[in-house]
Amino acid sequence: MRSHKILTPSGAVMLVAIAGAAAMLCAQQPAPDLVLSNAKIITVDERFMIAQAVAIQGDRIVAVGTNQEMAQLAGANTRRIDLRGRAVIPGLIDNHMHLLRAAATWLRELRFDGVESRKQAIEMLRARAKAAGPGEWVYNIGGWAHQQFADDPKPFTREELDQIAPDNPVALQESYYQVFLNSRALQALGIEENAPDPQGFVKGSIMRDARGRPTGVIRGDIPATRAVASRLPKVAPEQLEASSRALVQDMNRAGLTSVGVPGCNADVLEIFQKWKAQGQLNVRIFCIDGLAGGTPEQVDKALGQIPRIKLFQGDSYIDNIFFGESVYQPLHDPMFAIKSDPTPDQLEQWRRMAMEIAKAGLPLHVHAELHNTIDAFLDQIEAVNKEHPVKSLRWTLAHVNQINAPQLERMKKLGMYAAVHPWAVINGAIMHEEFGDGAYDMPPLATIQNSGIQWGLGTDGTAANQYLPFTTLYFAVTGNMAGGAKVNRQTIGREDALIAHTRKNAYLVFQENNLGSIQPGKLADLLVLDRDYLTVPADQIRKIKPVMTMVGGRIVYDATLAAQAAVR
Repeated sequence: MRSHKILTPSGAVMLVAIAGAAAMLCAQQPAPDLVLSNAKIITVDERFMIAQAVAIQGDRIVAVGTNQEMAQLAGANTRRIDLRGRAVIPGLIDNHMHLLRAAATWLRELRFDGVESRKQAIEMLRARAKAAGPGEWVYNIGGWAHQQFADDPKPFTREELDQIAPDNPVALQESYYQVFLNSRALQALGIEENAPDPQGFVKGSIMRDARGRPTGVIRGDIPATRAVASRLPKVAPEQLEASSRALVQDMNRAGLTSVGVPGCNADVLEIFQKWKAQGQLNVRIFCIDGLAGGTPEQVDKALGQIPRIKLFQGDSYIDNIFFGESVYQPLHDPMFAIKSDPTPDQLEQWRRMAMEIAKAGLPLHVHAELHNTIDAFLDQIEAVNKEHPVKSLRWTLAHVNQINAPQLERMKKLGMYAAVHPWAVINGAIMHEEFGDGAYDMPPLATIQNSGIQWGLGTDGTAANQYLPFTTLYFAVTGNMAGGAKVNRQTIGREDALIAHTRKNAYLVFQENNLGSIQPGKLADLLVLDRDYLTVPADQIRKIKPVMTMVGGRIVYDATLAAQAAVR
C-alpha cells in the first residue's frame, strides 16, 4: 500500500499542490455553495492525496484542503456539512454497462445482485410472489449465479420453485449461463413433456430428464437465455419512466455516477434527455454505439455510413463517445465459449470495418474476450495502423478476460486501452468448471496493472454480471467472487483498483478533465462512505455502502432520507 500525503493545518504547504490557485481565486469569487468538512477526502488525484474538506460552487469543486482553509472560503450562505470523519471518494464510473436496456424490465425484476444467502433469496422470492399476486411473473434477467450463496450454493429446482411460488410463473436467469423455471413458467412458455421444443428455442437448450420431462433448466449461453428473456413481460410504456428512475436510483445507491453504455436505447435515452433539460438527470451516460455488420452485404452498407457518424456532440451528462461494441457480429465471442477460431473471411470483413472507422478518426470500443480473438484483432489493428494511425483515437478492447502479457505489450505500442470486466465476480465457479485452473488468471488483473497500459474496471452488467462497484473492487483486491469463494489469483492493491474505477475510467469515457478525482475544477461527483475504503478489512470492501452520492454538486442519494422514506 502506498503512503498517502495528508493535508493538515501543520502541513499547509501541501494545500498549494491540491487547491492551488483555486483557493486564492475564491477570495475574489463568490463563496462556495457547499463545504464538506471533517472528512477523509480520498482525492484519487495523481499523488493520491488525502484531505479534510472540499468546497463546491455550482457543479464543480473549487478547492480541496484542510478544515480551516475551507472554512475561510465559506460565506454566510454557504451550506456546511460535517461528515464526522467519514471517507469520501470520487463518484465511481463503470466503463461498460448495458444500463438503458435494463430500464425496460427493472421495475419488474427481482434482483439478486449482492445477495449472498440462498435463504434470503428464497425469502425475497416468496415476498415478491405475494406482492405480485397469483398469475403474475416473478423473474430476473441475470446479475447473479447460485454459487454466490455462501450458505447453500446450489441451483434452484423446478420442484423447489413450485413450492416457493405455486401460483406464479418464475424465471431466474443466472448471468447468461442458464435459467431456472418452475412448472407455471414452463407452461406459460409452451414447454411440455415429450413435445417438440417451442419455436425460437435453441436446439438442446431445454434440459429434459430420461422420460422427456423438462427439468426447468434452460442452458446454452446468450441465445438460450434470451429465448426466455424475450418472452418475459416488460414494463408497460407508461411505466418506462418510473422504471428508468428506479434504475438510476439503484445506481446512485450503489455509488455509480457515470456509465459507459453500449446500445443507448432511444426510448430510454429520450427520457434521460428530458431529465437533463430539467436539471434532474442523476447519472452521466456515455453511449457506445455503432453499425456492426453481420454479413458482407451489411458491411458494404455500413462502410458508406461510418464517415457520417458524429461523436462528441453532447455534454458531460449525455454524449456519444465510441463506435462499438461490435465491429463484425460473427466475431463477437460468446460469453462462455472456451475457444475461438476466427476465419480469414471473417477477419477480412472485420478489417474492412476497422479501416473505415480509423479513416473516419473514430474511437473504437470492441468486445474481445478469448485469446485467439484478441490476437486476431490485434493483427488487423496493426495492419490498419500502418495506413491510419490509431494511437490518438483511444481504441479499446473490452472484457479481455483471456488477455496475456504479449498482447498487452502489442496494445501498449498501439496506444490502445483496456476496458476490463471481470465476469468471474459472479461467474467464477462456472468459469473454473469450463476453463479449469486457467480461470485463476481470468482476468489477469495484476498482469494488466503491471503492463503500464491505460485500463479501467467495469462490469458488463446488468445481465452478464452484477452491477455493484464495491463488489467489483472487492473481487479485484481479494480475488474472491461474490459470496467469498477464491476464484482469481491476479489481485491488485486497493488503491490501484479504486483508480481503475475512477480516474482511469474517466479516460475511457473521455472525461478526464471533468471526472475521476476530487480536484479543483472538476465536476463535483463524489461519494460519502459508511466505512473507510482504504483501511477496512479487504473482506468488507464489498459491504461498503455510500451514505451520500453527489452528481454535479447535487445530492442524488442520501441514505438517511432513503431510510426515512422506507419507513413511511
